[in-house]
Formats: sequence, C-alpha cells, structure tokens
Amino acid sequence: MDIDPKYSTPDEAYKLLTGLIVPRPVAWITSLSPDSKVNLAPFSAYGLVTHRPPMLMVTIGTRNDERKDTGRNIVAQREFVVNVARFEDAAILQQSSADFAYSESEIEHLGLRTVASTVVKVPRLANAVAAMECRLREKLEYPDVDSIILLGEVVSFYIRDDFVRNGKVATPELDPLARIGGPNYAGLDRFVSAASLLAGESPAK
Repeated sequence: MDIDPKYSTPDEAYKLLTGLIVPRPVAWITSLSPDSKVNLAPFSAYGLVTHRPPMLMVTIGTRNDERKDTGRNIVAQREFVVNVARFEDAAILQQSSADFAYSESEIEHLGLRTVASTVVKVPRLANAVAAMECRLREKLEYPDVDSIILLGEVVSFYIRDDFVRNGKVATPELDPLARIGGPNYAGLDRFVSAASLLAGESPAK
C-alpha cells in the first residue's frame, strides 16, 4: 500500500506517524504560568537533538484552536523541566493529560508534589527519579503547521543516585515509559492501553 500524505487528512497522517515512529519517549513537562501556577503535561513528540551542548526538542500543538498551556508557558518563561516518566507512572501521567483550565494546576488537582530545581525556576516532580532542567533555545513555527517546535538546552540533569552506574543511566532499572500507536503505552517489555488505565487497572509488573 502506498499512501500520498497530500491526500490524507491530518488525523490519518497522525495515525500513520504515531504507529510507525515507535516507541517514543514521553516528556512529562513541568512549566510555570505567569502567575506561578505549575503546569504538568505529557508530550511524545519529543527527542534528542545534540549532546554538545545537550539539547532536546518537543513539539506542542493546539487544543480547541488555542496553544496548549505548556507551550504558552515555555514561550513566555523560556524555561521548563522534562521529568522522566517510568512505566509505573503510566496511570497518573495519563490523568495529567486531561484538559484542565489554564488557571488550574494539574499538580494540585492530582495531589502531586514538586521540589525546587537546581538552575531554573520551574520545579520538578518530587517523585521523578530523573529530570532535565531546560532553557528555551529556539522556537520554530511554520505558517501551515498548527504546532510549535521548541528546542531546549539542558542546563542541569537530575538522576537519583541508584539509577547511575559508572556515569551511565541504568536504563533497565529506570524502566522508562514509552508511547506507541494509538492511546497506548509500553515499558521496555510491557504494554498497557490508556483505556485500561482510565478504567482503574494498574500496569502489570
């Protein structure tokens, strides 16, 4: 089957891309609103850009034709934190993706805690075993695209001591959460659907 994207709807193209570009890491981003409310949301259009200097990218779209809160905050404050979600965080991460009002903090609503970051003003999640503090390096926009591409420079890494071995991350023990096709997540060797999480089922160990 050959598919010409010029004749595909945005939804059809989205399904193809997210089914083929897998697994994708999830950037569980904390950001600050102008009135210092902490926003929390997950994004899987996210990845490594370069290691010297350490940079990453995240693409943030719109919701109801308005820029998502995270995108607005990062552009305004020019700082954010990427918290590394583990497979065991899948349920609470899924809940944090709900459509909250701009004045409402997902952190407060979900009963989560934050701790101060080392360099940036934006706090990180207290339960995150790893996080990357970032400053906005560049914002890319295109007239025919409803998303913005944000390039962030990592200005500080946080990794809990027991997840580091000889300067390297112990990835199997970290067990990072990944997004796959559809509203589904996976661990390094496991799978769970968003629907089962919303139904109250816990990810299998």
